[in-house]
Amino acid sequence: MQQFGENVGMAFQIKDDLFDYTAENIGKPTGIDIKEKKLTLPLIYTLNHCEKSTRKKIIYIVKNENRDKEKVGYVIDVVKQTGGINYATDKMIAFRNNALTLLHEFEPSETRDALEDLVIYTTDRKY
Repeated sequence: MQQFGENVGMAFQIKDDLFDYTAENIGKPTGIDIKEKKLTLPLIYTLNHCEKSTRKKIIYIVKNENRDKEKVGYVIDVVKQTGGINYATDKMIAFRNNALTLLHEFEPSETRDALEDLVIYTTDRKY
């Protein structure tokens, strides 16, 4: 159950990180993690897979210009273009699937069904 909880927690956190890059109205402003200088999985992936000059620019923006809406928008665009969203989404789904695999080691029951619903909600939620 500890491994199950860790996998669900990771999937939940990645989903929360992904909300920072969406334009949908979810109750969390877009770019808030960047404004708070948080390095989330999509951003970490981007920093590891972009050109050196782009990496330097992103780091500078996150450290020094994180309140500038246009600059934050630039970072979000680069994360999308570099594949950071797709990478994080794939990782989130992998954690979800690991959690479900662990859960299905238990006998079918109402409790297992409820936990399965929780896992799916974690990754499919809209806010």
